[in-house]
Amino acid sequence: MLFYCLKRVALGVVIVMLAVTVLFCMIHLVPGDPARILLGPRATPELIASMSVRMGLDLPLPVQILRFFGNLFTGDLGMDVITNRPVADIVFGQLPYTLWLILTAIIFAALIGIPLGCYSAIHRNSLGDRISGILSVACITAPAFVVALYSLLIFAVTLHWFPAVGAGEKGEFWDQATHLVLPAFAIALSWIGYLSRLVRASMLEVMGENHIRTARAYGLAERTVVFRYALKLAVLPTVTLIGIGMGFLLSAALFTEIVFARPGIGKLIFDSITTRNYPVVMGSVLISTILFVISTTLSDLVNAWLDPRIRVSL
Repeated sequence: MLFYCLKRVALGVVIVMLAVTVLFCMIHLVPGDPARILLGPRATPELIASMSVRMGLDLPLPVQILRFFGNLFTGDLGMDVITNRPVADIVFGQLPYTLWLILTAIIFAALIGIPLGCYSAIHRNSLGDRISGILSVACITAPAFVVALYSLLIFAVTLHWFPAVGAGEKGEFWDQATHLVLPAFAIALSWIGYLSRLVRASMLEVMGENHIRTARAYGLAERTVVFRYALKLAVLPTVTLIGIGMGFLLSAALFTEIVFARPGIGKLIFDSITTRNYPVVMGSVLISTILFVISTTLSDLVNAWLDPRIRVSL
């Protein structure tokens, strides 16, 4: 297990370095002079040249990449050219809002989707199974930004059940929790459908395996067979899906944070791209990539812990 963990961590580091390098090149391929866009149309050539030097844009692209990674190894993500604050302070100040949003959405999706898929598998081809299938497909086809807009209009503007915008007052747990409900629901709705369908398919496959038939032959209660033996293996693809889906959750969080005017790393990336604030963009993208790699690595480690056969397959 230790050797498997070391290989997964090493692979994660390589993926982060490659992803950041590609994204660094893609950002610099966007047309337009970042210094001129940042300073506005009335900026003098001298001021534009000074800003380009300050942002490191006067250096060749390979030198900029090496310089970025060199600063990264010392924990320096650069300085924000607008506020002159460390990029790390800005990014990590916004990161908790996005993490709480994604975590709440995953909890919503898991608490509803997994039991729903388990029920559908146990009551295969029943009326409840058919209704669950229809609802799951409907949830999957609902984009997060559309759900965010309609939930905002219905539950916040019309019914006044939840706050409309913002993240709540700092230190006020209940206020922040109520501000989380609608954004997390908007992100979680499609994942409820994904998890439900995946758990159902996995449960049906596991329920037909030999060890399940053996457990029933020994006279174990059906509840014990389902929840202790079948669900433990059927949930493995779900853990993988949640880990791989971190990238999709981050993209959905971007739209949701914009609709609900919430602070977060997704909105920070959007605002930084529109102003061509390269240091903040790269710092935000770097942290997002690390989050994605960590989530996929953790999902692989959890799967390896639940199923020892995976440890020898890599």
